[in-house]
Amino acid sequence: MSDLVLAAGCVLWRRSPDGDGMEICLVHRPRYDDWSFPKGKLKRGETALEAALREVLEETGHRCVPGAALPTALYTANGRPKEVSYWAAEATDGMFVANDEVDRLEWLSPAVARARLSRPGDRIQLDAFLRTGPADSGPSRD
Repeated sequence: MSDLVLAAGCVLWRRSPDGDGMEICLVHRPRYDDWSFPKGKLKRGETALEAALREVLEETGHRCVPGAALPTALYTANGRPKEVSYWAAEATDGMFVANDEVDRLEWLSPAVARARLSRPGDRIQLDAFLRTGPADSGPSRD
């Protein structure tokens, strides 16, 4: 399917600063006025996992360690089919700087993140992450 748009992203998480649980990273894209996981289109020659890690760094300013593969999202965007591969990823270091593509970033409890997601379909990846938990490390596909 030549019209298929390939993209990748991560459910980026960190341990809560207070040590009680974890927080999920959501980014706000002013172009679409939506809240989503960091994600973006694959560049030529790039694997989905490489793209996911690059997009996390570009959109959040954070480096991360990829974990378990999460369900792939399939939907139509701008009249074209889109396939987005996802991984769980733990944030390691970095700092967010607002830019034209992403103007806000928030670290939220899983319940608040689930409610804030603009696209209901994104809850599939969050729910899968919460079922497997952050303990499952190491990428399982690329």
